[in-house]
Amino acid sequence: MPIGRQLASTAKEVSRAFGEALATAGGSEHVWLILLALKTRENANQRELAAAVGIQGATLTHHLNGMEENGLVVRRRDPQNRRIQVVELTPAGEAAFHRLRAAAVDFDERLRGDLSDDELEHVSEVLARLRANVARDR
Repeated sequence: MPIGRQLASTAKEVSRAFGEALATAGGSEHVWLILLALKTRENANQRELAAAVGIQGATLTHHLNGMEENGLVVRRRDPQNRRIQVVELTPAGEAAFHRLRAAAVDFDERLRGDLSDDELEHVSEVLARLRANVARDR
């Protein structure tokens, strides 16, 4: 099998399994990434969150609407610039973050399986080189 196809197939399967692990913990990949971004940024506005998560603003708004409905986040206007909405975790959002973080850590351990530290380092190096190879083509 060509390496590109094998890589794409592996990425798809790993992503599917990760999504299932997060769903079992009551979340999704987008919810996890948004919660993670909120935990690492104080008073994050929607534009900053969209950039951190790597999605378009409209897509982020869709996810934030659902998260707000579920009581995970609140949005408020920035007092210095009323056009900007600041997003904050609620106590329920904090609890969801911890649940999803535990699921992500467990998944990472499962993914690593019986690979040695040397093997993991080698995989990391190969993936970095593959990424660099295609980045040069741009």
